[in-house]
Amino acid sequence: MRPDEIWNQDEIWDAEAAQRYDTPGAGRFAPEVLGPTVDRLAELAGDGPALEFAIGTGRVAVPLSQRGVPVTGIELSMPMVEQLRTKVDSATIPVVVGDMASATAPGTYTLVYLVFNTISNLLEQSEQVACFRNAARHLRPGGRFVVELEVPGLRVLPPGQPAIVWGSKPGYLGLDTYDPLHQRLVSHHFRFGEGRDARVARSPHRYIWPAELDLMGQLAGFALESRHADWTGSEFTAESRSHVSVYRLT
Repeated sequence: MRPDEIWNQDEIWDAEAAQRYDTPGAGRFAPEVLGPTVDRLAELAGDGPALEFAIGTGRVAVPLSQRGVPVTGIELSMPMVEQLRTKVDSATIPVVVGDMASATAPGTYTLVYLVFNTISNLLEQSEQVACFRNAARHLRPGGRFVVELEVPGLRVLPPGQPAIVWGSKPGYLGLDTYDPLHQRLVSHHFRFGEGRDARVARSPHRYIWPAELDLMGQLAGFALESRHADWTGSEFTAESRSHVSVYRLT
């Protein structure tokens, strides 16, 4: 991906992407994935309300709301919001349409959260810092900001090889192409039918190292409270491929 390449987020997260996003009972919607996510977020929210940045189609927000946690969302893509509205109405989960780095939701919250690498959709470091600051603006004193994020896979990237295959199953191939100079990657999703043709979807990201993420938190007034390898609390090690980091507003 060229650093000057223009990416229109409205085109990436369009109606087709919104329709394809939900995979009930499988993938990120599988009970063994979604259950621990909701359990941990409900624990962190306590008796207060939660705000989800990039709420999407409500994969996490809907079951979290069903657990009794009042949830509000911020979402850039109208098609994703429309897909969410097929599940719950605006009185149950209100959504502000806008950029998670700058949009303002009414009220204050005990928990703000970002799941499944969404902060990396912001393609500039300054935007990612602004996202932390926006979370801080929405939190009550002592509130928490939770970020779920992959660890960049550069350790397994041989010299001269720009791509890593991270997913392969019948009818699907997923790979990431890296631009280490500009700290960018593009995720490519290839889907194969019965014939010889394939469909591809791409999404750009700016990857973030855990130490850099912590510095962003410090700039916004947060301190790292905990970091685990997953939502169940597994230990985060040098071999972990992702992390769930909890920041507390100091």
